[in-house]
Amino acid sequence: MWGWRSVSVATLCIALNGAWPALAAEPVGQAVVVKTQVTGQSGPIEVDTRVHRNERIKTSQSGLGQFVFRDGTKLAVGWGSSVVIDKYVFDDSQSVKKLTIRAAKGTFRWVSGNSNSSAYQILTPAGTIGVRGTAFDFYVGPDGTTAIVLLNGAARFCGPGGCRQLQQRCDCVVAKPNGDMSAARRVDPSILATLGNQRALPFLSGNQRLAGGIGMLGGCNMASVAPERKDRTRPPPAVAPAPQRQDLPQRQAEPQKERPNKPDKPHHDKPHHDRPHHDKPHHDKPDRPDKHDGHGRHDDDGKPGNHGLDHRGHERHHDRDRDHDNDRNHDRGHNFNRGR
Repeated sequence: MWGWRSVSVATLCIALNGAWPALAAEPVGQAVVVKTQVTGQSGPIEVDTRVHRNERIKTSQSGLGQFVFRDGTKLAVGWGSSVVIDKYVFDDSQSVKKLTIRAAKGTFRWVSGNSNSSAYQILTPAGTIGVRGTAFDFYVGPDGTTAIVLLNGAARFCGPGGCRQLQQRCDCVVAKPNGDMSAARRVDPSILATLGNQRALPFLSGNQRLAGGIGMLGGCNMASVAPERKDRTRPPPAVAPAPQRQDLPQRQAEPQKERPNKPDKPHHDKPHHDRPHHDKPHHDKPDRPDKHDGHGRHDDDGKPGNHGLDHRGHERHHDRDRDHDNDRNHDRGHNFNRGR
């Protein structure tokens, strides 16, 4: 009798122990955007895939995942990242009592949901980010160096070296695991050199673009950083179309080479008009008075210019002969009448 009961109790314990992981893995959110490769505890994560408490989420070197938790909190996980949903204690369907994530490495964007600010906590190797109704980006390097950039609201970063308050938009703090921590100051592109990684904070620089309203929070004058396509090892596809675009102005310039109306060669300057026919005597109007003047000159050498004087001399001789003939005819008529 006791032996049977012992077997039954043992079987029930084994069943409960086997069901415990399933009960612990209650879903706390789901993926809304997935690019390239994002994996969870059970394998690849796709859009609408649920994520669970204590689940580790990883992205590839070009991966991107956006997640929404049950209380409306949004978390973007950029390339080369690893994060664990450490604690998730439900309050009701619209809020939680506790939401803690542990970021081991990578790039992230956080936007608080409907829960009280005190419910949120983000753990990094260099310290803890306390959320105050906030939106911010943060980066965790391979050595644990952590940078946080405030986008909205307020936040507090505490580590071995003390705490820093971030109260102004684009305030930035950089902290190391050994306790070294910078003062809060406005972020600028030089922070990438400080972090030793040009791919850090990609949501601010535009190297990775987020979908939806979560992607409208970036900026802080970080957009001047080289875009993602220049960081990759495959730039030719982005550069290849450039020569084709440069050819268009050259094709448009070809008609100018034909130059149908050449300003330096007008139609009135054809070769046959360049001949000096306007200089011929019969076309040159200024020379015509000279020709008439030539008729009034009398040269001894009989050149064409003497023709006018010779002609006048000939007329005077002709007039003398005609007068002489008239006199003779008059005399003849007089004598004839007298003889009658």
